[in-house]
Amino acid sequence: MTGRRRVAPRGERAILAGLVRRGGSDAQTLAELKLLAETAGADVRGEVHQRRGPVRSPTFLSKGKIDEIRVLGAEEGATLLLLDEDLSPAQSRNLEDALKLRVIDRSGLILDIFARRARTREARLQVELAQLEYVLPRLTRMWEHLSRLGGGIGTRGPGETQLEVDRRRIRERIAKLKRELERVVKERRVQRRGRRACSRVSLVGYTNAGKSTLFNALTRAHVYVEDQLFATLDPTTRVFAVDRGVSSLLTDTVGFIRKLPPHLVASFRATLEEVAEADLLLHIVDASGPGPDAHIHAVDTVLESIGAIERPRLLVFNKIDAVEDEVTLMGLRARHPGAAFVSAITREGLAALRERVLGTLRESSAHGPRPDGAGRAAAP
Repeated sequence: MTGRRRVAPRGERAILAGLVRRGGSDAQTLAELKLLAETAGADVRGEVHQRRGPVRSPTFLSKGKIDEIRVLGAEEGATLLLLDEDLSPAQSRNLEDALKLRVIDRSGLILDIFARRARTREARLQVELAQLEYVLPRLTRMWEHLSRLGGGIGTRGPGETQLEVDRRRIRERIAKLKRELERVVKERRVQRRGRRACSRVSLVGYTNAGKSTLFNALTRAHVYVEDQLFATLDPTTRVFAVDRGVSSLLTDTVGFIRKLPPHLVASFRATLEEVAEADLLLHIVDASGPGPDAHIHAVDTVLESIGAIERPRLLVFNKIDAVEDEVTLMGLRARHPGAAFVSAITREGLAALRERVLGTLRESSAHGPRPDGAGRAAAP
C-alpha cells in the first residue's frame, strides 16, 4: 500500500457539508471547502449546513442532516461527501454506512490536493509520509468485512491478519520516509550555512494570496503561477535586489490554510525550516478576498506551530488592484497601519515595499548576529 491514492478523482460528484458557527454566514461557511473540492477535481452538486450545536459523536452530523444529504445525493447522483471538519475513523465509517457514499474529511481532501501538486522528489516524500500517517489509524474499516469470516473465541479472521500485515508495511514505509526526509533536512541545513553571508527573506501567507506572483515581480523569476489553491509546494529561492548594491535571498514557500493537517505540517519540516530561520517574513495577504483577518490568524497559527511566530514580520496586502470597494481598502489601512499595500500585477507599491524591507533588515542587523550565528552582510 502507498500513501499516494487520490481520494477525489476528477469528475466525481460531491456534496459538501459543514457546521455554521456563531457569527458566520451561510454563504461563507463552505466557500473554502468548495474551492478545495474544485481544486481536487470534484464536481460540487450541493451543500448542506448544520447549525452549530451538540455534535453527534457516532456520525458527527445529526440524523436530519444525514437524511437531507441522502435525498440530495440521490437527486444529484453524488458519489462523495466532503466534510469541512476532521472525522474520526469511526465517524467516517458510520457516515458511509448511513449514506452509501464515500466520505472524505477536510484533512483527507487537503492531502489529496498536495499529492496532485507534488512535483519534486522531496515534495512527494513529504506528502506520502503525511498521507500514510493519516491512513494508518483508518485501516480497520477496510478489512472489517473479512475479519468476520474467522470470528469466534480462539480464532483469528483472515481480515485481521491482513490488517496486521498492512499496518506493518505502512509503519516500515513511514520509518523509511522519515530517514530519507532527515537526510533532506541535513542537506538544507548545509545549504543554509553556505548562505549566511546574505540576509534571508521568506514569503508566507494563505494559499492563493499571490505569493508566487509577487515573488516573480520582486526577483524577475518565472516560478509557476496559477489561480488555484496550493499551486506550488516546493520552496524556491532567488536573489532579491532590495536596493542599489544591497541584495537578499528571497524564498517563496508553500501556502497555508486554516486547519492545516498536523501530519502535513510535520512532514514539511524541511521546507518550513526556511521560514523558521528567515531574517524577515513577508506575510502576504489577499486584500481582495473575503475574511483577510481570518486568513492572517490562520497563518499566525501555523507560524506559531513551527516556532516562527517571533521572527520579524511585515504584513503585505497584495492584489489591491482587484479591490473594487475603496472603503474596504481604507478599512484595511486603518486596521493595519504598519502594513504595506501592493499589487504584484500592476507593480504598484513595490518600490515602497523594497524600502520597508531594507529598513527592517537594517534595523535587525543593528541588533547584532542572530542566535544561529548568521550574519547580515547583505543589508548593512
